Amino acid sequence: MANVKRKKVRKYRGSKTHGGGSMKKRRGAGNRGGRGNAGTGKRGDQNKPSIWKYDNYPKPGKHGFKTKNKIKQKPINLLDIERKFDRLLEKGIMKKKESFYILDLKDMKKNKLLGTGNITKKMKITTLYASASAVSKVKKAGGEVVILKPKKEKKDKQEQDKEINEEMPEQDAGQAKDKETKDKKEKTEKKIVGDKKEENKGLSENNNKINNQQIKKEQQARK
Repeated sequence: MANVKRKKVRKYRGSKTHGGGSMKKRRGAGNRGGRGNAGTGKRGDQNKPSIWKYDNYPKPGKHGFKTKNKIKQKPINLLDIERKFDRLLEKGIMKKKESFYILDLKDMKKNKLLGTGNITKKMKITTLYASASAVSKVKKAGGEVVILKPKKEKKDKQEQDKEINEEMPEQDAGQAKDKETKDKKEKTEKKIVGDKKEENKGLSENNNKINNQQIKKEQQARK
């Protein structure tokens, strides 16, 4: 008869703490070191090397964020449109108007046109995004690509520096002009103040002469 090993927990039947001492020690989650990445060095550096060796380790604080308003691009190649051409006409997704075949990629649940493959029909394709090669191939076949929401072109750093340098002389000229106007204003104010002082000085001298003459007359009359 085979020996059956009893489970360790059997001897703790009827015990409230199962050999753990105080209930505070192993409350809830048991007597373990923490949850998740606790102790791996997120805040303490001592354990970091032990987990850096794993390629899929999520680096703390390096996750970034996702833009909420970003439009997810759903591309389709010219090759796929050429292959599905007859089917698109049958379903009414593509329509013929005069000499053009009109297609809105929104009806195919796509929003970006890519240039893999070639196209042989004159088509007018409406889309949110399109690669340069796709646009050139459609134009080469006599068609047209209507981009509803073109991407903003990023300016090179050299162009930005050039624009800033071109704007700076204009600003310097404006500042110099303002300074010149301010200096003229200050000179005019000083001149006005000086003229007033001279007028007051002349009046005071005349008053002194008149007073001296009156005093002399009074002295002569007394004699």
